[in-house]
Amino acid sequence: MSRVENITRALKALNTNTPDVEAAAVIDNDGLLIASAMPADIDDDSVAAMSAALLGLSERITSELERGEFELVMLRGADGYSVLVRCGPEAVLTVLAAKRAKLGLIFLDIMRSSKEIARLLG
Repeated sequence: MSRVENITRALKALNTNTPDVEAAAVIDNDGLLIASAMPADIDDDSVAAMSAALLGLSERITSELERGEFELVMLRGADGYSVLVRCGPEAVLTVLAAKRAKLGLIFLDIMRSSKEIARLLG
């Protein structure tokens, strides 16, 4: 099985096994999609581009404000959450979660998945 297939399998497992996770994708630092488990109504390329932009801004903020190395950023909208977390030095995991999501469980499962994806990315 290829690296991308293994990452896609990990993303689908996150979507399936974690309540209220609606979608997930792995994006490289340049905004290119590596793998995704997104519904058909979400444009993967747009998610990748926006994730890279948010990652860049988040890393600059943590650096400029001397908060250490970037780890995670979360956005809350009226209908749910977007969470970005590092999965190795070259990629970020983007997860969309429902409004009713239990954030502690979401963060725990996202961190586990990000470590697994970082391992797969090598």
